[in-house]
Amino acid sequence: MLLGLLGVALMILNSFLNIKTVEQPQEDPGGAPEPQTQQAFAGKAGNERSGFRDYEDAYGGAIKDILQKVVGIGDVEVLVTIESTEETIVHSDTKETQQITNEKDQNGSTRHITEISRSGEVVLYEASGGQTPIVLKKIKPRIRGVVVVAKGAENLTVKQMIAEAVGRGLDVPAHRISVLPRKQ
Repeated sequence: MLLGLLGVALMILNSFLNIKTVEQPQEDPGGAPEPQTQQAFAGKAGNERSGFRDYEDAYGGAIKDILQKVVGIGDVEVLVTIESTEETIVHSDTKETQQITNEKDQNGSTRHITEISRSGEVVLYEASGGQTPIVLKKIKPRIRGVVVVAKGAENLTVKQMIAEAVGRGLDVPAHRISVLPRKQ
């Protein structure tokens, strides 16, 4: 049933999009990398940390705003650490072939050979003059841990409320949350 609905959805999506498959380019004998390859990796090292920081700051700011509105909680500081940035899953056409060979020689010994080959291409569609991959889903970053420093956290009830709010708001297990009282 679900597979049929997925097939119908893909047929409807196909009628609206101009889809082309792109094969991997062949390397030229000169050995020079193509400009597209250079652009794909240009500036990754510097932007990687800022991507982490953006997510951590956004999560921390949202939790801080919520906690400051709760009765019994004063000034709040929140530190959120994440495992990775957002993951994007794109649609790809994959082909897999499997060849199994069983051989038997005159001495009675047998040989079993299994050869598996896989190949794939990312499916692209044209949008506003450029080609873009079809995104199936985006996965939010997994949170490594949360530290909350708040006035009022010395009260056990307030501390439990903070831990519960953070746990439910960010879907983080209790052992990854630390709630500490703030200095006076």
